[in-house]
Amino acid sequence: MRAAIRGDGGRFVYIVSALAALNGLLFGFDTGIISGAILFIDTAFELSPLVEGIVVSGAMVGAAAGAAVGGQLSDRIGRKRFILLSAGVFFLGSFLMAVAPTVEVLVAGRMIDGIAIGFASIVGPLYISEIAPPAVRGGLTSLNQLMVTVGILSSYFVNYAFSGSGSWRIMLGAGMVPALVLAAGMSRMPESPRWLYERGRTDEARAVLRRTRDGDIESELSEIEATVEAQSGNGVRDLLSPWMRPALIVGLGLAVFQQVTGINAVMYYAPTILESTALGSSQSILASVAIGTVNVVMTVVAILLVDRVGRRPLLLVGTGGMIGSLTVAGLVFQFADPTGGMGWLATLTLVSFVAFFAIGLGPVFWLLISEIYPLAVRGSAMGLVTVANWLANLVVALSFPVLLDGIGTPMTFWLFGACSLVALLFTYRVVPETNGRTLEAIEADLRGATGLGSDASEDD
Repeated sequence: MRAAIRGDGGRFVYIVSALAALNGLLFGFDTGIISGAILFIDTAFELSPLVEGIVVSGAMVGAAAGAAVGGQLSDRIGRKRFILLSAGVFFLGSFLMAVAPTVEVLVAGRMIDGIAIGFASIVGPLYISEIAPPAVRGGLTSLNQLMVTVGILSSYFVNYAFSGSGSWRIMLGAGMVPALVLAAGMSRMPESPRWLYERGRTDEARAVLRRTRDGDIESELSEIEATVEAQSGNGVRDLLSPWMRPALIVGLGLAVFQQVTGINAVMYYAPTILESTALGSSQSILASVAIGTVNVVMTVVAILLVDRVGRRPLLLVGTGGMIGSLTVAGLVFQFADPTGGMGWLATLTLVSFVAFFAIGLGPVFWLLISEIYPLAVRGSAMGLVTVANWLANLVVALSFPVLLDGIGTPMTFWLFGACSLVALLFTYRVVPETNGRTLEAIEADLRGATGLGSDASEDD
């Protein structure tokens, strides 16, 4: 069943999705801003390498904690109120970082900000996937990942704008502005119809569907009703059921592979990596802006393609391109002459790597985990998978400088390439196609063991 997307309902669902995707912008901005701010924080507080690592990774610790509780919390209080809560936590974390008189307060602010990032990484794609019609669900849910890339790019521009004055407090405090916009915008938006129906608020669910659809809503409402009636009521215990195992394997596998293939090592440390070439500090920052720009552009490409060609093809092509890019990057750092244009050649390989990530593992991971889990445990399952994602992120962020120092830049990139090869094989073997299917149809396949891992892409 393909829902109509023209008319007032179609326009409204785009507005709702765009506002919810501000979660992604805050996610990206608050993870990316530290890459430039840390240069000046280090000078202000005279950080040791260990403390510098703690400051950078503090947000990831908070994000893992936020994701750990965020899924169940979103199931309990609703998607909309959870978004409003995350906006408030974003504001508090940014404020504390901006006024931090000591390193301890700065780290506390980073961890609070990280909790909000963990919240946002769950609720943005979750809310959009539940409110969007199946025909455009892939593109709209991927809008959240697009805004993550826009947030990262915005943070690079803010870093560059205030790098002359070294105003790291303004850099870190700038996140308060989109947090306020998110809170103001979402206060007027509806709750997820699927969450409402599960809570017995049928009339409200029907009203939301009428606002976000232009065609007949009764068939979609009947599918939601049938799904809710089929729920076992065991909540989190369903996550451990045998019929849930394939979906958990897919989600947890993609969560880890998205990070251990090296994307955030590049995003967090691009200026550091490029400074090891003949590029100066300002050129390295400018190169990171180029990387961020390509990240945004290729995420737009993914959004345009994901509902046309499907999830699996983008994952396979993207991961294959990452393998090639990382292999070439290792060769560049192994053999290129630092004084002979190596810096810009290295930049091109990193740009290529990020481009392929942005059409595959970047947006498709978040889209898939918002689609493949049953309604009763969707928030909890996404929370578990997101915790795994942030823990893998934390491991990469902490280990990357150690790897550079221990085995060198070429071997580090080749290690990421080997992880990408395993990710490609994993995707080929176990990741399902969900394109064009209702969330209820995907769940019916899962419960009936009729082939979650098959390449079904027909309309329902």
